Amino acid sequence: MKNKELILLVAICICFVTTGFSQHANYHIRNGIGISAAVTKFDIITNNFTTKQEDGFLGGLLATVDIPNRWYNMSFGMQLSQNNIGVLARPNAISTEDVFVDYKLLTAQIALLGHIKIIEDYLTIDGGPMLQYNGKMELKDNSKESYFINNYNTLLAKDISSISQFNVNGAIGASAGFGFFRLKAQYIYGFTNILSKLNSQSLDTNGSEGSFKGHQSMLALGAMIVF
Repeated sequence: MKNKELILLVAICICFVTTGFSQHANYHIRNGIGISAAVTKFDIITNNFTTKQEDGFLGGLLATVDIPNRWYNMSFGMQLSQNNIGVLARPNAISTEDVFVDYKLLTAQIALLGHIKIIEDYLTIDGGPMLQYNGKMELKDNSKESYFINNYNTLLAKDISSISQFNVNGAIGASAGFGFFRLKAQYIYGFTNILSKLNSQSLDTNGSEGSFKGHQSMLALGAMIVF
């Protein structure tokens, strides 16, 4: 991602990621670094468009804090992902042929997560807030930029690219494994309206709802190595 904001997020995350050992009260707190990779299923839950979730990928870096004799652990981290989504459209205004126009969306997410210990050192339930910066929805095939979005009379595929770039999400999931290796499943839901920026662009919404509203939905399945 070429935006300066993404570079700043990476720098902030690196500053927070540390390793070592520290003493707090009577507990020996163990810190570490986790590196994760996952495949994603991304979608936008909305009544404005007909969408199709598609596969993407994700990589992450996080600082872990393991607190023995407590029912929870904590982690702070960042993850970068390339997500893909299809939006139903038609080649021209009067066409009866429907096709999914494919977009890609690059995101950077910073999360503070708590990890409830279900089985000590082996299974946790994970959850917490997440801040997200994302780019525009970029068309994968520019030859389809003049396709007409279904449910609208004149709205074009290129018109819906400039979505909101700062969003607040919630994440919940589970981690299972032993030692340095864990399998992870995570679901991310967008609390903010990721389509809200479209409402300020004076788009022609004739034929459908006049207000754009949608919430991000992402499922990530992957693995993590902890050092």
